[in-house]
Amino acid sequence: MPGERLTVRGTSEIGRFPGAAPPTRVELTIHHQGEKKQEEGGCRRWFRKMCPCCCKRQNSTSYDVTDKVEFTKPPTPAPLIMEKETNETKLSVCSVDLLSSKTGQNRQEHHTDLYHGDELIIRRGQTFQMELELNRPFNADTDKLHLDIKTGSLPMVSKGTHVIIPLVEDLEDLRWEAKIVQENGNKVKLSVNSPCTAVVGLYGLSVTTSSLKGEDATTHNSNKNIVMLFNPWCEEDSVFLDDEEERKEYVLNDTGRIYYGTEKQIGARTWNFGQFHEGILEACLFILEKSDMPPSGQGDPVNVVRVVSAMINAQDDLGVLVGNWSGDYSDGVSPAAWSSSVEILRKYHSTNGTPVSYGQCWVFSGVTTTVLRCLGIPARSVTNFQSAHDTDVSLTTDVYFDVDMEPIDHLNSDSVWNFHVWNDCWMARPDLPPGNGGWQAVDSTPQETSQGTFRCGPASVNAIRSGQVYLKHDTPFVFAEVNSDKIYWQRNLDGTFSQIHSEKKAVGHCISTKAVGSDERADITHLYKHQEGSEEERIAVETACRYGSKPDVYSTPMAEDVSVEVKMEGEGPRMGADAQLSIVVKNMSSQPRRTTLHSQVAVMYYTGVLKNAIKKEQMPVELLPNEEKTIEWLLPYQQYQNQLVDQAALMLTLSGRVSETQQVLANQTTFRLRTPDLNITPVGEAIVGKEMAAKITFTNPLPRTLKGVVFRVEGLGLQKGHEVVVGDVGGHSTVTLTEHFIPTQPGPRKLVASLDCKQLTQVHGVADIVVVEQ
Repeated sequence: MPGERLTVRGTSEIGRFPGAAPPTRVELTIHHQGEKKQEEGGCRRWFRKMCPCCCKRQNSTSYDVTDKVEFTKPPTPAPLIMEKETNETKLSVCSVDLLSSKTGQNRQEHHTDLYHGDELIIRRGQTFQMELELNRPFNADTDKLHLDIKTGSLPMVSKGTHVIIPLVEDLEDLRWEAKIVQENGNKVKLSVNSPCTAVVGLYGLSVTTSSLKGEDATTHNSNKNIVMLFNPWCEEDSVFLDDEEERKEYVLNDTGRIYYGTEKQIGARTWNFGQFHEGILEACLFILEKSDMPPSGQGDPVNVVRVVSAMINAQDDLGVLVGNWSGDYSDGVSPAAWSSSVEILRKYHSTNGTPVSYGQCWVFSGVTTTVLRCLGIPARSVTNFQSAHDTDVSLTTDVYFDVDMEPIDHLNSDSVWNFHVWNDCWMARPDLPPGNGGWQAVDSTPQETSQGTFRCGPASVNAIRSGQVYLKHDTPFVFAEVNSDKIYWQRNLDGTFSQIHSEKKAVGHCISTKAVGSDERADITHLYKHQEGSEEERIAVETACRYGSKPDVYSTPMAEDVSVEVKMEGEGPRMGADAQLSIVVKNMSSQPRRTTLHSQVAVMYYTGVLKNAIKKEQMPVELLPNEEKTIEWLLPYQQYQNQLVDQAALMLTLSGRVSETQQVLANQTTFRLRTPDLNITPVGEAIVGKEMAAKITFTNPLPRTLKGVVFRVEGLGLQKGHEVVVGDVGGHSTVTLTEHFIPTQPGPRKLVASLDCKQLTQVHGVADIVVVEQ
């Protein structure tokens, strides 16, 4: 269990360090010249040893000896002959100081001073210091000393989970070793080195002392543990990241931004990762322990990331979060209400691994970022807009119509999510061909199984970009999410299907993450795919599809001279008002064209699963040569007000056939109804230890009452997360909440709030507060 002190035993005798001071205590016995030394039996020798005062030698002069007898040079009488015995006091360890203070050299140099608690938290591949207090000064000529560290339930030297650390004269890189760097009386300071491949986790420490004579060793168990983390600052560590600003962002930043919505209406919410918060490191180590991954595997970041991907969801291993896309969260917390990983991880740990309800993709991603950064693996949350979910490994997103061009719902198992959030993590990939290190995609949202478990990744982003889907792990699935073509099929009269249309730019848009050093959005689409339509991008798609279940899908090119596109004005429709879009139909030929567009708008979960259609209509369109027509499309508020689900997302599907050429027109556009933000205004000076306030204001955008409104408020270094039950909020009413709190940490801080109720989700806000020392 986290925090439990491991009992470490061992009597191995390894290594010594020469050059220490000579012995300072001796036992001196003087015999008179000519006297014969009396022999004594074994029993008497034993009894005399146990109680010398009761059983003194006869005919000899004896000097009482204790552990603290100081050596003084006696006079040398001529008639006497002296016999020295080097029976020195046995060396033992009185105490161990791991020098684990947050402000001390160890945690400052290892970039672990932000973690809560007073354990020694260090990063592998880097030296650290400790001090030993001995019962007497260390003598390198006669004393031996070594360290033992152990991790896991069954430590083994062969597995790297029991490490015997010898004393050496000079430290060398890439191995466990210790060197005495300072001696002061009975105190010894050690510098200890660890290899860059060391197992990550919780270690128990013991110190063993003995003599060169081979006497029985004594072992002292430290009452504090050592936590070993990955080291992005160490060039030899496979998670090394060669940019200090990126290390600050992807390892040390405890807040971030997660993007959601649609590609034309990108929303952003602040997320508290809180990887240094009280109890979070313990929770992360608990997750590794609960995963049943052998501790010996915890030195490889590929293994660790793969296990974390599986353990963040509870689908098949009682992991951290239960996924729920039903809309009913009455027995838990709505996914949209979370704005921090802290409460989730602490709750999971405190209940001994009871999964927390509920999460969706951005929550899974936020918690994954927290765990990976906490363990020392650079990580970020990444949002892909128009994210495909390929269910049959075809590496295409397939849409099926019947002979009348109506969607065949039971066949349309592939879906395109408005957005999907996963993670990138940074590491070398020595298990793959050169060039596939760097950013790796990992997804903790339970979608498809990988080797029998709901997990995904790590998949090389470079391999995804080039279509090398045969490289592990789960590269085909991620490739389909970002760069699959959308293929439309129509059922023939004989029951077979023919490809009638393809969209080559339908998925993988505006792939986004928080920028380094700012709250701006960084578009990283170019890392995942070549420029849309370029020869490199087409080659990547066709390369990938050759390894899919429909390798011949590109054998029939289609001729097209009429296009249909849906456009949105500004930031798009707002919740509580009529939704208006523009349908643009363009004739690119020198001949007239006629078609009838079938339109259907359906309420949609953000995962791309349709709930139900709420409006259908047909629109005849006649186009002159090279003409472009714009059709205004309207969805009244009354038609959607009682139909919406999470994210307030809708999908407009258009289909039709050009009469003159039989060309098929098809388009699917997703959009969301934008919700208002919470307005947070700080009140008063932000000073450590001094009370201040913040006003949170919300205006209901709907003409109806919101039932059971709850605010959730949290600010790392400002106040702990908590709920505020507001109750009902009338139509178009404004509610103001004033929060009073006392900042506990200086520097830039973020106060984050979210609103949760059944009728309205994804309402949140953030205030930046700079706290100064008193």
